[in-house]
Amino acid sequence: MSEKGSSHFFEDFRLGQVIKHATPRTLTTGDVALYNGLFGARFAVQSADTFAKKIGYPRAPIDDLLVFHIVFGKTVPDISLNAIANLGYADCRFLAPVYPGDTLSAVSEVIGLRENSNRQSGVVYVRSKGFNQKGMAVLDYVRWVMVRKRDEAAAAPSPSVPKLPDKVEPAALGRAVPKLKSKAYDYSLAGSARRYADYKPGEKIDHRDGMTVEEAEHQIATRLYQNTARVHFNQFTESKGRFGRRLIYGGHVISLARVLSFNGLANAFHVAAINGGRHVAPLFAGCTVFAWSEVLERQEIRGRKDIGALRLRTIATKDRPCADFPDRQREEYDPAVILDLDYWALVPR
Repeated sequence: MSEKGSSHFFEDFRLGQVIKHATPRTLTTGDVALYNGLFGARFAVQSADTFAKKIGYPRAPIDDLLVFHIVFGKTVPDISLNAIANLGYADCRFLAPVYPGDTLSAVSEVIGLRENSNRQSGVVYVRSKGFNQKGMAVLDYVRWVMVRKRDEAAAAPSPSVPKLPDKVEPAALGRAVPKLKSKAYDYSLAGSARRYADYKPGEKIDHRDGMTVEEAEHQIATRLYQNTARVHFNQFTESKGRFGRRLIYGGHVISLARVLSFNGLANAFHVAAINGGRHVAPLFAGCTVFAWSEVLERQEIRGRKDIGALRLRTIATKDRPCADFPDRQREEYDPAVILDLDYWALVPR
């Protein structure tokens, strides 16, 4: 189907179907530089070989979310080229560090299918895995996406919705981080003196800064990941669609929120897992993104005295600063909220 340029529609998916995605991608320092130019990440471990080597890495690892986006991008032509919306994520684990020169590939398995009541689309649940050139898994995650049907009258499979964990257990965290030389960790160079014990559950952090997204930036970023979803690029088509313009890739918002979180979470250097995420509302070029975070949990990791885990909930908004922590009231979100992300980040102890 991909060779015909149509990708999969909802009725083409089958429970248990395994899809090996094209195209392998070797990541280089050029990719890292472009990603940094688009987002401006400042976390020291990913920014400086010297810093990373002092604490136990062979060199600076590639940003966790760049790895996520590259693997995600591999899946788009087969899973979500005909998508209406990417709905959410769960059970996402970063399993091994990725360095410049590593080559990533991806495989997905369909683990759930549910036709929508309007019979025009359905929700597809997939578990996708990213592997390096040695065949080692570096990323494992579940996402669910609403996909159009080619033919509304086509028979739908019996609904099957997978049971997913509410969170990744702390025992599963930290595999992508070598044992740190804690005394070599320079908090001045990292940008903050706060470490694991300085954060308390219930604490809320306004990340203060905002970042406006330009049309060219979000398209360059999405092309960087070889993500071919039409809604991000084709203004000719999207001008006739629901919003009348191109939609910004949801992962772009996740990266923006992560970069903004440096203000207050500078030592949360590694995204170890994503427990769940929801794209609450779309984002368009010209809007300014702000973010705030709440510390949900603080957990030690068995066998690790060098690092601890913070469970964070980060909320991103458009055109609304977050000094008063805009959130949801009962079932309704503040109209400015565009992202609600629940994840584990690792911090030195």
